[in-house]
Amino acid sequence: MIRKVLVGLSLFCFMGGPPGFAAEPPTVDPHLAPLAAFAGKTWRGNLAAEGKPAQWDVSRWEVVLKGKAIKTRHSVNEGAYGGESYIVWDEAKQSLVYFYFTNAGFYTTGTMTATGKGFEAREAVTGQADGITEVRSTYELLPDGRMRTRSEYLKNGEWVGGREAIYVEDPSATVVLD
Repeated sequence: MIRKVLVGLSLFCFMGGPPGFAAEPPTVDPHLAPLAAFAGKTWRGNLAAEGKPAQWDVSRWEVVLKGKAIKTRHSVNEGAYGGESYIVWDEAKQSLVYFYFTNAGFYTTGTMTATGKGFEAREAVTGQADGITEVRSTYELLPDGRMRTRSEYLKNGEWVGGREAIYVEDPSATVVLD
């Protein structure tokens, strides 16, 4: 009996609900519109500096919470490092804000500003992150559909070069965190 109920429930969920019910894709909150072009995609890029062994980063961007948030999940080298972010509109700050949690034991909070081709981000680091207390970065969609990221870190009171990477859309790539 339990098996029949579970099978029926699975089919109900798989079919999208009751007859005549069609799940609408979420409408993105207008404040999140600058990020919509990144969402619904899985990206893959090499974070390693030239001449170094590859460090593959896989990043999945999704519209969640009925369009009120963008969620990103990413993993480097199949989960050796990774994290999850939620990006939302903060009415009081009149800004996009985000919260990034890592499997390395630290987290960040930051703000984003649209640039036309993508966005700029600035975040404060909480927890042990090898002396890094702030990060500033840019994300940009290139004319050929690739994504370019650049970052720099405030480490021990000085801004130091971070990473630059080019990502390509890769629907077959998988984020490995758990």
